[in-house]
Amino acid sequence: MFVKVCGLRNTEQIDKAIAYGYDAIGIVTYHKSKRYCPPENAIKLAKYARGKIRSFVVGLQYSDVEKVAGAFDFVQIYETRQVANLVLASKKMPPEGLDYKYFVYDASVGSGVFEAFPAWLKDMAGKLIVAGGLNKDNVCAVIRDIKPFGVDVSSGVEIDGVKDFELMKAFMDAVKNCLE
Repeated sequence: MFVKVCGLRNTEQIDKAIAYGYDAIGIVTYHKSKRYCPPENAIKLAKYARGKIRSFVVGLQYSDVEKVAGAFDFVQIYETRQVANLVLASKKMPPEGLDYKYFVYDASVGSGVFEAFPAWLKDMAGKLIVAGGLNKDNVCAVIRDIKPFGVDVSSGVEIDGVKDFELMKAFMDAVKNCLE
C-alpha cells in the first residue's frame, strides 16, 4: 500500500515521514492553502527529500506549481492539463486520453472532509490514491472497501493545522495493521 502524507512544511516533518514508513510527501504551493509553502522553501524541501522519499508538489492549477515543478518527482493538480509526471486530483472520473501517473480521488479538494466514495473508483485499480478526510479510524475501512493503490492523508494527522507526529505514526500503524 502506497501511503502519502501531504502538507509538509519542514525537514523535521519529512524525516518523521521517512521514519514512519511513508512512501511519499506532498508540499503545497497553492498560495491560499493554510499549508502553503513558498516556492523557494518548496524547492529546498524537494532537494532534501530527493533520494529519501518521493515528493509531490500540490496545487489547484498548474500555475500554482509551475515555478517549482521540476524539483519534484510528481506534479499533483486539480486541473485537467497534460504535464510531465502528472498526478490528477479530482472528484470526477479522469477524462479519456489524459496521461497521468496516479489519480487522487479527493471529493474534499483539500478541505479534509470525508465523503462517501462513488462505485466507479473500484475500476481504477493500480493508479488510484484515495484522499479526503482520512484518519487512523477510517483508513482501514476505505482500504478494504475501495482497494486503492494508495492513500493520502493531511488534516487527519494534524492538530490545529499542524502536523502531529503521534498522529502521523498512528495513521501509518493503522494502514499496516489493516494489511496484515
